Amino acid sequence: MGGCRVARWTYRLRVSSTACAALEAEWARCRWVWNEAVAKSKAVYAYNRATGDKVTCGPAQLDKMLSQARAANAWLREGSSVPQQQLIRDFGKSRAKALKDVKTRLPQRQRAGMPRYKRKHQTDPSLNYTRRGFRLKDGRLHLAGGIVLTVVWSRELPESPSSVRVYRDSLGHWYCSFVMAASPEALPATGAVIGIDWGVKETATTTSDAHDLPHAQHGKKAAADLAHYQRMMARRCAPRGKAQTRGDREAKRQAAKLHKKVARQRHDTARKWAKRVVRDHDVLAVEDFRPKFLAKSTMARKAADAAIGATKRALIEMGRKHGRTVHLVHPAHTTMECAQCGARTKHALPLSERTYACTACGAVSPRDKNSARVMLVRAGLNPAGADRVRADGPPVRSQREPGIPFL
Repeated sequence: MGGCRVARWTYRLRVSSTACAALEAEWARCRWVWNEAVAKSKAVYAYNRATGDKVTCGPAQLDKMLSQARAANAWLREGSSVPQQQLIRDFGKSRAKALKDVKTRLPQRQRAGMPRYKRKHQTDPSLNYTRRGFRLKDGRLHLAGGIVLTVVWSRELPESPSSVRVYRDSLGHWYCSFVMAASPEALPATGAVIGIDWGVKETATTTSDAHDLPHAQHGKKAAADLAHYQRMMARRCAPRGKAQTRGDREAKRQAAKLHKKVARQRHDTARKWAKRVVRDHDVLAVEDFRPKFLAKSTMARKAADAAIGATKRALIEMGRKHGRTVHLVHPAHTTMECAQCGARTKHALPLSERTYACTACGAVSPRDKNSARVMLVRAGLNPAGADRVRADGPPVRSQREPGIPFL
């Protein structure tokens, strides 16, 4: 994993009432630009469907639309052109990805979807500035348009950032996220490999007993408080057409605050575990598990509380950061194969059966431990040794069996 990578450094912002009003006004202009781009894209699509023509709505057309709108609208010219242009770029990327998914005939559930309108009271502000739209001076963040923000410097920036994103979360807190190039922070070689299998009973089962990640149950511990705040919201909810009361807003804020706390707990648990795994192993064979289908099963609540997707992303990012080799292994039939002889059972094992017994070689082991060893075998690694170990390996690679579709 040699070379530079892109990293984000996020800091809390102290925003005055004047700066908050300026940021919200800037976001109102950007939201208008986004909605105009969505309307133009829909109009072009309807025209092509009706006439059979191939009129495009690419970056050049969107840039021209923005220039014409700023020339004709004085209210739009009052704001900086940098975040508006960046919003157009983001819209173009989202639309291009959606069209690519349609052309490649991806299943409907895997498609990105076309960009939608951003509603006033349902979308939090998010402004992107390139290098020409901001500067750091005397510890403060100066944005284009004369907006000055105080940054809570919890740590020093390693180098000059190339861009910054200023956004507000569901609790009304403002943050800035700087983007910069970062070189891998190499760790000492250990000569060890590890296979990782994701699950619900345990979030991660590995070939090393000391590195298993138990189910933290952060959401379950906060369920009683969340139910209390949701009952408060139900009692204080204003009738349709009436303005929200102060009690209703406070109940919603308390529920959002609890959701944010649980999300931060999951993120903290995932990063600490990922750092421990990456520090002790040179090569990681990780199951390329996609837990989206679990949302339609009886395990939906427990699977969501396990945060498998977030833990997997944290592990891959930590591997990139420290220059470790990460193999992504396709999850198909991993619970049906024997890690010792490679034999595969004819029928899938029920979830209630937690012990794997091979009928070919007679090996008996816990089901998840056997799957973790299968990850090492499919990645071409030796479960008993340290084959193909190197600290400065290639980027994250995906090992997939030919002919096996994605789950």
